[in-house]
Amino acid sequence: MRKHTLFLAIAFTISFAIHSQAIKAPLGRIAIVADGNSPDPDDLGGTAVSLALLRAAGLEDRLVHYSHSCDLVVLHRISAAAEKERHAMMQTACDGTARRWGGFEHITFLDAKWQTDQTIKDLRKAIEMSTEKDPLWIVEAGEPDIIGFALAASSEEKRKYVKIITHHPANDNAGDFYKWQDILDFGIEEVRIPDQNIKLKVEESQWNWAMDHSDSRIQFIWLMGKMAEIDNVVKFQKGKWDCSDAGMVLYWITGATNGGLRQGEVKDVKSILLKSLEK
Repeated sequence: MRKHTLFLAIAFTISFAIHSQAIKAPLGRIAIVADGNSPDPDDLGGTAVSLALLRAAGLEDRLVHYSHSCDLVVLHRISAAAEKERHAMMQTACDGTARRWGGFEHITFLDAKWQTDQTIKDLRKAIEMSTEKDPLWIVEAGEPDIIGFALAASSEEKRKYVKIITHHPANDNAGDFYKWQDILDFGIEEVRIPDQNIKLKVEESQWNWAMDHSDSRIQFIWLMGKMAEIDNVVKFQKGKWDCSDAGMVLYWITGATNGGLRQGEVKDVKSILLKSLEK
């Protein structure tokens, strides 16, 4: 019996180690530029998960900029009414997650399309504060235009302390004013990880644990992802719970270029969030 108990204890320890990700964020601050007003609504779930992960990791104070709806030129595939709705939903994902999880009182969540000048100035301010020991990591969770405008307005000597995390060429070259090569030409550091859709755009059932959870903070995250799933503008979210852009935040909080989780999964998100609730 003792051998059996010892075996179970060792197996549990190994399993816990495998499914628990170490929090070891790199030096510096983080900024996130998301879309969500474009035809792809996955930023609803991505935003909720990203903010919750930062709070769960105790890194919410390192978030210095968050903007959404960065698709500055509206596509004809989305109606004016649907566009307006998306802006409101993205703001709700930001403000609702922040209020429930707490710790984000220092941040104003900006609408990049409706508050373009303010958004650019806010990101530029974060760039200007960058140093070798306090770099700025920008998560490109949408088109690169806002990032490009902020870099163009910043001091050249500060740009070498900017690192941009990207995971998908669809974002890189979707800009109406800046393409990815334009961003690279500013002299920033490109940090590219694999397509996060592979492991984080999943069947809805993988998120049943959040839907059924007793804590309203977890339920709210699930609700934001569900809002994207029932979106009636696009069809490719049907049956899927998608927080793919949050994979870049998961990569950052687990070490980024120093061993960060390059291909995160739902179990990794779940482990970090539920572990924080236990504390």
